[in-house]
Amino acid sequence: MAKNRLIYETSPYLLQHADNPVDWHAWNDESLQKAKDENKPIFLSIGYSSCHWCHVMAHESFENDEVAKFMNENFVNIKVDREERPDIDDIYQRVCQIATGQGGWPLSIFLTPDQRPFYAGTYFPVLDSPYGRPGFGSICRQLSQSWKERPHDVKRSAGDLLNLLQKTQTVPVPSRLGRKMLDEAATNLLQLADTTHGGFGSAPKFPNAANISFLFMYAKLSGLTKFNDVALRTLEKMARGGIFDQIGGGFHRYSTDARWLVPHFEKMLYDNALIPVNYAEAYQITKDPFYLDILRRTLDFVICQMTSPKGGFYSAYDADSEGVEGRFYVWKKGEIKEILGDDADLFCLFYDVTDGGNWEGNNILCNSMSASAVAFGLEMTEDQVRTKLQECSDKLLAARSKRPAPGLDDKVLTSWNALMITAFAKGYRVTLDKRYLDAAKNCVNFIEDNLFEGDKLLRTYKNGTANIGGYLDDYSYFANALLDVFEMDPEPRYLRTALKLAEHLIEHFWDPEKNCFFMTSDDHAKLIIRPKSDYDLSVPSGSSVAALVMLRLYHLSQNGKFLDISTRIMENQAQMAAENPFGFGYLLNTTAIFLQKPLEITVINPENSELCGVLWSEYIPNSFLVTVQNAEQLLGLSEFPFFAGKDFQEKTSVFVCKDFVCSLPLHTIGEVMDRL
Repeated sequence: MAKNRLIYETSPYLLQHADNPVDWHAWNDESLQKAKDENKPIFLSIGYSSCHWCHVMAHESFENDEVAKFMNENFVNIKVDREERPDIDDIYQRVCQIATGQGGWPLSIFLTPDQRPFYAGTYFPVLDSPYGRPGFGSICRQLSQSWKERPHDVKRSAGDLLNLLQKTQTVPVPSRLGRKMLDEAATNLLQLADTTHGGFGSAPKFPNAANISFLFMYAKLSGLTKFNDVALRTLEKMARGGIFDQIGGGFHRYSTDARWLVPHFEKMLYDNALIPVNYAEAYQITKDPFYLDILRRTLDFVICQMTSPKGGFYSAYDADSEGVEGRFYVWKKGEIKEILGDDADLFCLFYDVTDGGNWEGNNILCNSMSASAVAFGLEMTEDQVRTKLQECSDKLLAARSKRPAPGLDDKVLTSWNALMITAFAKGYRVTLDKRYLDAAKNCVNFIEDNLFEGDKLLRTYKNGTANIGGYLDDYSYFANALLDVFEMDPEPRYLRTALKLAEHLIEHFWDPEKNCFFMTSDDHAKLIIRPKSDYDLSVPSGSSVAALVMLRLYHLSQNGKFLDISTRIMENQAQMAAENPFGFGYLLNTTAIFLQKPLEITVINPENSELCGVLWSEYIPNSFLVTVQNAEQLLGLSEFPFFAGKDFQEKTSVFVCKDFVCSLPLHTIGEVMDRL
């Protein structure tokens, strides 16, 4: 079969379309110039490798020879991987929201040759549907005819859409930061919570990790346990539901129902980076090993299934296998009985497995019964039940591994890898499992070795090739990840690199007039607007993470420039965050840390593992806690004010500082806890 130009790309998503009869182009100067030279409109299709409806539209329309022939004759057809080019995706998702009231993937946008949008949508069936959704073939014919016969009308529509798009770039009036905004945000967020099943709103339900962290943060600040209760219920329901892979570990993208049973089965790296941080927090708050177990099983899944030989982390697993969503993960009861024999009844009781199934005749493994209840019903001890369940899970996992697996998107994205570094660093703090710290440090080394071009950070890596200049989230996430690793193993190079990244952000991404960061650098290719993105949704906004990075660097370096920029970002978003906390969870956490005045905690010589274990397992969200391993490290850090006046001690010593006042060296658990 003939290949189109996408065969020369590295993105797994683009390569999925390399044998389409559509004459696809990547987004580049050549394809954009072709549209101008031939005076053809552009059809822009944006998606990602594990997107179910992207596959459906591709099969229905882009593999259809008749549709492809018309597309090739009348449009310049461009494919974009939204994970590689978040700037393009952000701009045209906004267009789709303006034009239709909703967005998503696949994103289908028709553009004039100069990139201005005039028609927008998401998935279109190939033929007109009886429910009123126009068919893709019809849309292509109508828009092609309009361009040829009424180009001025099309350009006028494009101009109107562009004007509306530009208005989305307005920056709010700054507000004063204060406890009142946190109170308002927490109250508004609680009103969105589902107190029965956990999470926010109804179906579909997303994990919303930053909002869960904010509930924990606010509960500690206010002393009101109801905020903890909602967060803990959410994490428990998620862990027991089908959104969590009960035998393989790791989380699927989201739940299609209100009770976390039926997931959208793709597994994204960023979910499996953000969610474990919540379980670490839950364990620190409750000391319940249940939360620690979910954290371990998620991080272990990433180590086993999403880690490259060089230490980087892969992007995603597809929802589909053998052309069917979820087939890899679901079970028939008879199949389980055949594999487990006499132990099947125990397993099926614990995981709600029935003859009729709980989803389309199949069983998604979920758990609503405690091990103690199963033990009582079967006259076993709880330990015996847990041992049997693990043995059964291992057998089923071995059997599942022989099934055709979902596709793996094996590109490495700097920003998502940075989130995973943070998860492993925080996982190490609460488990003391050195594998997790090693995974974090190995990924830092991978990024430093493969994703820098001089002082510039690159975004994506695959098959030995790194390309695309880093965006705001790449720089801010990686700087933050470096500081997370630095706290547990403060090699001076981690801090120095974070400082360089922050300086680069200020020089090349900062808008001093509007006191916010652009998503793109000043040397990125120019698009119809230079986008800014402030919302914390499936991942934190680069702006929110940059605010935290700048705040952390201020406390480490005492460079007032960092504090000034962090404060300006928070002030710009304060009112919107209070009114719409659902979209600003990460920023609210940063603001809460700032308003409480962070605790600066330094551990010198962590030979007293009991003291360190207690300290690391405490929930102290408004702290920056650095553990200095040896005298050589401390000497290398002497230039930074955070470490001024702290000498290496022969026994474990803890310094607790706040608002420029430090404690004497503390040597016992009691002394440290009293000071905290």
